[in-house]
Amino acid sequence: MIEEDVPYRPLGSARGQGEAGALPIANKRLALVTGGHRRLGGIIAGALAKAGHSLAIHGSHDTRLDSHLALTLEEEGTQWEGFVVDFADPENAEELIAQVAARFGRPPDILINSAALFGQDRLDDVTAEDLMRHYAVNCAAPAMLTKAFATVPAGSGDRCIINILDQRIDHPHGDQLAYTLSKLALAGLTRTTASSLAPQVRVNAVAPGLTIATPDYDADQMARLEHMMPLGRLPQAEQIAQAVLYLVDASAVTGQTLYVDGGAHMRSYDRDFMHLCR
Repeated sequence: MIEEDVPYRPLGSARGQGEAGALPIANKRLALVTGGHRRLGGIIAGALAKAGHSLAIHGSHDTRLDSHLALTLEEEGTQWEGFVVDFADPENAEELIAQVAARFGRPPDILINSAALFGQDRLDDVTAEDLMRHYAVNCAAPAMLTKAFATVPAGSGDRCIINILDQRIDHPHGDQLAYTLSKLALAGLTRTTASSLAPQVRVNAVAPGLTIATPDYDADQMARLEHMMPLGRLPQAEQIAQAVLYLVDASAVTGQTLYVDGGAHMRSYDRDFMHLCR
């Protein structure tokens, strides 16, 4: 089944816009989810809300919530705040941690690097601008967020970072070259920082397979793609969120990547899924 974007509606945050000062926060862990207002980021944010976390929800241009996320936050009584920061300039990302700390009166305990840029290019037509735009959003911004997250004064509790990768990093193909290279770089950041930030900060990753299909796919194609997976099924977005929740609470785990992809990372595909089974 193709999952379409759910129409979103604005929702007031934990405190009215324009009110100054830090938000009072209960004894809950605070999670910052980049790209957390919609699509997969919104599913992850909703799962964190159901698990009892307070949320700082980032969007590059707005923080209008997918309707399912707005409903979840309302039903759970989740304390949340939206932050608009354009990661096209990665230096902006470093400032986001300070903005969250100022608004909530404390830095986040959990950082989910979910925001991503995804374009269509191959080696014969990719430009330097394509490469730099994808690297800025998909790797440089998470790197600057990681730097700020790790260096901001914080307590001694369990703090963790989870980077959202892509199953293709195990068997890269030629499609979406700029995106693929930036996700490979983010995988390298995961391994490097897991070592250098231990024991103060745990760093892990989740690598999804084809999950929330775009209009480029039709239902028949999705059914055929399911049969191509080693498990004969595609992952659901909620299953990826479950993997994130596991890593959030797995206090003895760092430097790991969980593939939630129906086994796709174990096989090599000549093209991106959107070009297969048509």
